[in-house]
Parts: sequence; structure tokens; C-alpha cells
Amino acid sequence: MSEEKPFGVALRALRQRARLTMEEVAEASGVSVRAIGDMERGRSRVPQRRTVVALADGLALDDREREELLATARAARPTRAVAVSGTLVPPRSVRDFTGRGPERARLRKAAEQVGTGGGVPVSVVSGPPGCGKTTLALKTVADLAEMFPDGCFVVDLHGVAGPVDPAEPLLKLLKALGVSDRRLGQEDAAGRAGLLRALLGERRCLVVLDNARDEAQVRPLLPAGGRSLVLITSRRPLTGLEDVDRLTLSEMTQDEAVELLRRMLGTDRADAEAGAVAQVAQLCGRLPLALRVAGNWLTVRSGWSVDHLVRRLADEERRLGALTAGDVRVEAAFELSYRELSGQAARMLRLLSLVPGPDMTAAYGAALTGTGLYEAEDVMEELVESGLLQATLTGRYQLHDLLRLFAHARLSKEEEPGRREAAEDRLRAWLLETAVVAGRWYKPKYGAPPPSWQGLVALENAEQARAWLQSEAPAWRAALHSAADKGEYIRVVETADAMEWFCDLWVFWGHWSEVYDLSSRAAAALDDPDTQAFHLNMQAWALVECDHRYHEAIERAEEGLRCARRAGNVPQQASALSHAAVAHRRLGEARAAAEKSLASIDLYEQADDCEGWLGAMVTYGSSLRFLGRAAEAQVQHRRIMAFLDAPDRPVSGHVADMTRAHTTYALGLDHIVLKEWSEAAQHHRDAVAQFRRVGMPHMAGSALVGLGEALIELGEGTEAHSCLSQALDLGDAADSVVLRKARTLLDSLPDADGQPRR
Repeated sequence: MSEEKPFGVALRALRQRARLTMEEVAEASGVSVRAIGDMERGRSRVPQRRTVVALADGLALDDREREELLATARAARPTRAVAVSGTLVPPRSVRDFTGRGPERARLRKAAEQVGTGGGVPVSVVSGPPGCGKTTLALKTVADLAEMFPDGCFVVDLHGVAGPVDPAEPLLKLLKALGVSDRRLGQEDAAGRAGLLRALLGERRCLVVLDNARDEAQVRPLLPAGGRSLVLITSRRPLTGLEDVDRLTLSEMTQDEAVELLRRMLGTDRADAEAGAVAQVAQLCGRLPLALRVAGNWLTVRSGWSVDHLVRRLADEERRLGALTAGDVRVEAAFELSYRELSGQAARMLRLLSLVPGPDMTAAYGAALTGTGLYEAEDVMEELVESGLLQATLTGRYQLHDLLRLFAHARLSKEEEPGRREAAEDRLRAWLLETAVVAGRWYKPKYGAPPPSWQGLVALENAEQARAWLQSEAPAWRAALHSAADKGEYIRVVETADAMEWFCDLWVFWGHWSEVYDLSSRAAAALDDPDTQAFHLNMQAWALVECDHRYHEAIERAEEGLRCARRAGNVPQQASALSHAAVAHRRLGEARAAAEKSLASIDLYEQADDCEGWLGAMVTYGSSLRFLGRAAEAQVQHRRIMAFLDAPDRPVSGHVADMTRAHTTYALGLDHIVLKEWSEAAQHHRDAVAQFRRVGMPHMAGSALVGLGEALIELGEGTEAHSCLSQALDLGDAADSVVLRKARTLLDSLPDADGQPRR
């Protein structure tokens, strides 16, 4: 029996050799007489493996003949993708396909599960234009063709450019599956859909419905169950479909994007300009379509350097135009989806290009459009459904870098300058007003927002306020710069003023000195020495605590002192001296630190400023310890604790809790100098708990290192190792000086064999 012989011919030969009628084979195998007749006449597709096995059993074939019949069936099955036109075509080239490992594994798992009769028979791959949905689908066909012996079928639904009626691909799929014209003519649209469901349920096929417009276009083409898998690609998530597996694509990782360019350019050329290739990947937003256009552009222009393309793409206004290769334009892919939007959604997309951060919430849309929160959310969800805006698992929205450029270009062309400026003003005002309300949760005499405040976000407690300030920091910081550029000096100083106590909770943000430099300049522009003194002093604080630029901090504090004296502001004179004292102490100038902090205490007492007095007292005690007078330092620090423990204390809330934590930590340091290790360990242990409670991880790290040091002296190496490891785990949230000390102490501990680690 030849493997090239048609299956029907081979089946008839075996049946006749056995001298069996079709009826007898049907009775022995369980396969219907009609099905056997259709197979022998070549009127039906090659049967599934289980049917061939049943026929072999009915014919009583030996092992060799059984394997030959199975091989004949396998040889007759198509293993390439079949276009719905009926022409056998291989998937377009995926030779340089790169990355998407987790996504490919997930689709393979879906194919395996549906193949065993379990799992979900439909998978939807969605994502923004140009993210590689079709390429992934075709790669899946190439990878999994052997798992689908009854054929792989690819149909382009032209969902964006000009969607086809579902009746057309339905008819062509049925023809590709071997349904006769006569049978098709007997069925109406509903009957044909039912017939397709039945065939996909009986057979093991992979069907790709590429570029679907909406749910209505694909519903008639979906199986109800069975062992076939239907893979849908769409810019929309098709949320109206039930019982489907969903896979959302976005941009590639940086490593994947670079590797794709390397494969397109050739490793020698790419590696010779590795830095430029990485820049191209970034400038393309790691979007596969843009990467392919860039790669093709460089391939055609082999005499040009990769750096030349980097320079072309660096101009944001020209970047989209530069991402063109032949008739393939990244901008055109975006334009197709943009034209499908409602007027509200199109304007929302344009305005979202003004958001100065990497992502956003619906509140940004509401602020930009001047609408309610839920109305803005509905419009932004339309953008998500169109694949032009991505919804993250955290409830935020992201606009891809290239889509942002596209939207900004449309904003310039289609939005009247006055309306655009009004939207920018609304966004800036909302960001800075919300920042003020959030920051004041931590300021004495403020706390919760007034009942009259109607915000777009919930700021019902200090934790929500902190979360908003940190998550939206890129946006409100940019808004602060914009306000300064526009001469909105009062708004600038008001925003920075609101951060006075919050900034202690986020010391290593990296931008506090910048914030207070802006506000100091704004106060100077207002010719207000009183306000200027406050902001110069806050800048001095930031230069000390955040940037470790101690000489500059002393200069700012001296400038603040002059402004405070000119304004007659005694508390700000005290503040300037106190911040200068900390800078002197960090420089090792303990005597100058003690003198200035003591002078600061006197001024605070004169002004009856309890909050400032507490901080100056902590600084004075620390200065005494650095002067070798740790016992006197303890006296000062215990005086602070007594003040905080008094039932009628004038300071409470966040300021009191933070001061208590700092003082407890200072007492622990005093005990370390005095070699009172048990007391030092207990105070540091208490300080760790207190700093964690008030939300100051950087100071908790310092206290953990002090605790580790005391525990080492007490011979408690295991607990010391744990404390020092916890400090190192803080990473960027802790001071680099503290981290270095933690590493040094940890290395001094013996290992499991009792040997030094270094």
C-alpha cells in the first residue's frame, strides 16, 4: 500500500481484500455506511485519527497495515494554513519572530487543553495597533500545526479598514472544511453557523480570525465546544464575548525589541552600534510594527548608520513621519482606529497627550475635559475598547509613547488654541490643588480637607493622601514647573508649603531640593521675604537630608536667616539656624552645630513654637553626643520624651509621633556611645516599630542598623543578621550611607562555620 495513494482508494482496497461490504465494515467499526462511502469516493475530508483506528479494527488489520493506514491518513491531511479562499498558503514569514515567550506558552497550553476535551475553545488576542497580534497568531499556526490534523485556517476579517460581513468568511470556512455547494445552498445563515459549529466540534482544527472589528462579526464563527481552537485577534478586547480566554498584548520588552532589530539587521551590524540599536528600540516605544519599519528602513539603507536613524527619530514632531518604510506607516495604523472613535473619545485621546506622566486615572480625563469622573471614565473605556488606551491591572490607564505623539499631533491640528490652553489650565489647577489638600493632611492645624472641598479623588485619610502624592508625583511635579513658567507664583509657594511635613515621609524621592528651589524663586518674585525665608529653609533641609550637599545647605540657611530677619519672622530665624546646625554636624563640625542648635532653641522658645522647638532639641542633643557628651545628650532627649508624654502637650498627631520616633532613635545612639548595649538595643527596637508605624522606611533602616550593631555586641548574631538584612532589603528607600554600614556589619558576622564572611 503506497503512502501516496489517496486515503479513500487505500480504504476501498483493504475492504475488498477482506471481502467485506460497507455495511459489514460499518457494523464492525461503528463508522456509518454513508461516511465510509464518502471516504472511499473522496467526497469527504480525511477522518480523524480515532475514526481511522476504528476502521482498522473493523477491518482486522495487523499492526503493520494499521500503521500504514494511519500514515496514509496523515499524509492526506493539510499541515499548512488554509486561506478561506480555499488556496493552500503558508503563513507569512515568521522566521525572525522574537520574544513573546509567555504568550506563546499560554496559547500552546490552550491548544493542549482544548485537545483533551477541556479548556476554552476560543482565545482573544487584543492590543493596540502595531503590537504584533497578527504575527503572534501566524507564529502560533506555524508552531502548533501538527496538533491540528484537520487543518489550520486563517481568515482576515478586515475589522478596521473595511470589515467584512460575517456571512462571507462563514461561507468560505465551510467550503474550506469540505462542505458541498449543494449542502450550503440548503442552509440559511443560522443553519450555516450551526453547521460550522458542528464541524469545528467534531474535528481538530485551528482557526485564526484575524483583525476582528467587534463581537457581532465573530459570533457566528465560534464553536460551542469540541477540540478545535479559534484564535481571534482584534484591537478591541471584545468584552461582550463570554467563555473565552483573553490575552492582552502590549509593547515588547527592551531585550526583545533589541533582539528583533538584531535579527533584521544582522548581528555584526547591530552589535557594532549596540547603543544606537538600543536607542532605536526605545524611540520606537518597543512597538513591533515600529521596530519592523525601523529595521526595514535600515536594511534598505545599508550604507547609513543606525545612529543616523536615532537622530531622525529623536525629533518628537517628526518621529511618526520618520517611521515609514514603503507603503507601511505606523501613523496610518493609528489613524484607522482614530477615525472610528466618537467625537468625545477622539477629543479625549487628543487631550490625554497633555498628561505629563507615564500613566493616569480617569480623574485626569475629567480634569482635562471639565466633565464628571464617571463620564470621563466611560469615554476612556471607549478608547480602551478601541485599543488606543491600555487599562492596567492597578486600575490606571497607559498611552503608548507613539500613540501619545500621534494624539499630540492631532491636538495641534484639530484643537483650537484657546480650548487646548483651557484644558491645560484645568489639569494644572486640579493637580496642584489636589497636591495641596493631600499634603496638608500632615501639616499641623490642617489635617482633613474642609467639607466644602469637592475633589475628583478620595483623600479621606492620610494614607490615601500619601498614596496619591507618591503615585501622581511625576504629574504634579511637572504641573509645578508649568505653574512657575507661567508666573503662577502664589500657586507654586502654596503647593510647596503644603509638603512641609509630608516630605519627611518620602525623603529619597529625589526632587525635594528642586521643588523648594522653585518655591524659593517664586517667593522672591513675589518680593515676600517672610515666605522666601520659609522656602529657603526648606531647601536647606532638602539639601541636607536628601542630597547630602551640606555646604550648599548652609548657604541656603544663611540666606533664609537674612530673609527671616528682614521680615521679623522669629520662627524662621530659628529654622534657618536649626537646619544649618544639622549640616554642620554632618560635616563633623560638632561645636558649630551645638551653638546654632542652642541658639535655635532659644528663638523657638521666644516664639512659643513647639513643633520647631522639638526638632531643634533633637538636633542639639545629637550635637552634644558628637562632642563626646553622650550623657548630656541623654538628658536633652529624655526632656523631649517627658514633653511628649505630658497629658497637656500642645503637639499631637503626626508631628508628635514622628518626633517620638526620632527621639527614641537618638536615645538608642546615645546608649551605643555609652556602650550600654541592652538599653541601646531596646531603644532601637522601639524606634524601628515607631518609624514603621509613621511610614518612614528610611529611618527604620537606620534604626535597624543601630539595632544590629547593639545585638552584635550582645552576642546575638542571628537576630543581628536578620536586622541588617532587613535594612539592606530596603534598597533605594534607605540612605546609601546606612546601607554601606549595614553591609560592613553584616560582613563582620561569622558564617555558619564560625568563620568571618570576609
